Amino acid sequence: MDLRQLAALVAVADHGSFTAAARALFTAQSNVSAHVARLEREVGAVLWDRTHGRLTDEGHLVVDRARRVQAELDALHGDLASRGDQVTGEVRLGMIGTTARWIMPRFLHALRQRHPGVRTIIVDASTTSLLPQLVGGRLDLAVTNLPVDDPDIDTERLFDEDLMLLVTTDHVLAGRADVDLAGLVGIPLLLPAPGTALRGDIDAEATRLGVTLEPAAEVDGVRLLTSLAFEGFAAAIVPATAVPGWLKGDFTRVPLLGLPRRQVGLAWRRRTTLSAPARAVAELLREVVATRGPRQPGVHTATVARRDDTS
Repeated sequence: MDLRQLAALVAVADHGSFTAAARALFTAQSNVSAHVARLEREVGAVLWDRTHGRLTDEGHLVVDRARRVQAELDALHGDLASRGDQVTGEVRLGMIGTTARWIMPRFLHALRQRHPGVRTIIVDASTTSLLPQLVGGRLDLAVTNLPVDDPDIDTERLFDEDLMLLVTTDHVLAGRADVDLAGLVGIPLLLPAPGTALRGDIDAEATRLGVTLEPAAEVDGVRLLTSLAFEGFAAAIVPATAVPGWLKGDFTRVPLLGLPRRQVGLAWRRRTTLSAPARAVAELLREVVATRGPRQPGVHTATVARRDDTS
């Protein structure tokens, strides 16, 4: 087994065919086929179902391991290329969209000034999409909702964020000074998807109050929730940064009482050593949150100086 065989299988899995994998690897299709076939002989299992064009169960196991091997090799190259104050290499960073909106402009500017040799690939997605990519080695770091209940991931809390109710100006609750979940009974709501950290907090408070909320839709993605609320589909429970202060329109924000603040943190794979470029990116993210977070309405960064015990 060699690295070319693993790279060939990962490329086939990523691109869906031997032909597409060959194009991505800048080689001939016959080379990709040969590498995968040799790997299958060595492990004694069929890894790619050639009839249906997909990984077998054994193939998924091998690809998951292969991605981690590739991630460690990338980290090794990054460490060797980074000497002294000169940090060089690639970092794959995932980030939830509402947080990316205010962090990324400052972060990318600071990164270009301080570490011009670091190339970042940024993935904008929901927490439920980012975590599997992080565990599988497709991402080096991710900024996600907390808590993260995964034995393969460590986290560090970056900031907390107020929740609010977003409604159009003609909504029945638009004139309220504030509202709690009991005041939302009978109101169709746009809610986070079941199983997400934010939905768990909402459901826990509803249970404590003994109330049942009426979902108009359940969405795994805060930005889509917000967009639907802007369009007047229904009221939405969203974090404060989902609606930036500069944005104007026929909507209003109503403070939401009784719910804990949303927690946002930095996540990485447990039992792995971050590369020098990834460590530089993580440190810069902390700095941006510490300096810019207090300027974001509803964001609280008092916990940023305290790293979690798991780190």
